[in-house]
Amino acid sequence: MKSLSSALQAHLASGTTTLCWCWKLTRGDGLVLGFCDHDAALIIDGLRYEAASGFTASEVQAGLDLSVDNLSVAGALSSASLNEDDLAAGLFDAAAIEIWRVNWAAPEQRVLLRQGVLGEVTRGKTGFAAELRGLAEALNQPVGRVFGHSCDAALCDDRCKVVVTPVAATVSVALDARRFSVSGLTAYAAAWFTAGTVRFTSGANTGRVAQVKRHTLADSSAGFELWQALSQPIAAGDSFTVTPGCDKQFSSCKSKFANAVHFRGCPYMPGTGVALAPASSATPLDGGSRYGN
Repeated sequence: MKSLSSALQAHLASGTTTLCWCWKLTRGDGLVLGFCDHDAALIIDGLRYEAASGFTASEVQAGLDLSVDNLSVAGALSSASLNEDDLAAGLFDAAAIEIWRVNWAAPEQRVLLRQGVLGEVTRGKTGFAAELRGLAEALNQPVGRVFGHSCDAALCDDRCKVVVTPVAATVSVALDARRFSVSGLTAYAAAWFTAGTVRFTSGANTGRVAQVKRHTLADSSAGFELWQALSQPIAAGDSFTVTPGCDKQFSSCKSKFANAVHFRGCPYMPGTGVALAPASSATPLDGGSRYGN
């Protein structure tokens, strides 16, 4: 149940209202942004809510159980603080959001209707659509460890403990916003940087981070393909750093990083061969290891 101020209750009961929707976004980096569907900007608690008459919102889907409340918002990328580059860079991923119903003639008369996080965002050069997920979305996230053959730590985190030094390189030939090649780096075997991370330090994509899909070698150059196209073109001369990739396998942890002691998977965990083998069999039916996959 929502609690309304006496002034807002009187305004709603008057029969003639001056209401608008306001959205407050708090990004992961701490930046707070405000938007409203009124035709003029509003100042609420010191935050400027930019007028965004191009916004359209679907109806809110809510239930009495623990299902996730959700709605979607679509709009034009016309704000200096809400642009295609920032969306592509993931700056709005899982941003916290508050949805307010506000009397634009007296902004102190308002009520908080929904809280949640941004879900899936689709974008183009001139517009975007974002899914808003309720607070129950947190209940959909896995908690705790899932045991398996592969490692569940992130490379270089507190559980992995590996320390890697990013390798600096410069783009020599750019094919498109996902593929490029560099001269040198031939000291590293093919696929050494596959699943690694590229961070651009110069050019139009300065500060952008992307994951490597494929790392290849050809003669005296190394080729890189990213999983996702960058928001700006890649150009010859752009500098970047790249870290080696980890495929989460015990053999790679042991041979590539010499970190077997901190491997966070269960490489010798019995597989389905053991689970399905007859209980009375003293010797594996296939003649192999009784810990087969």
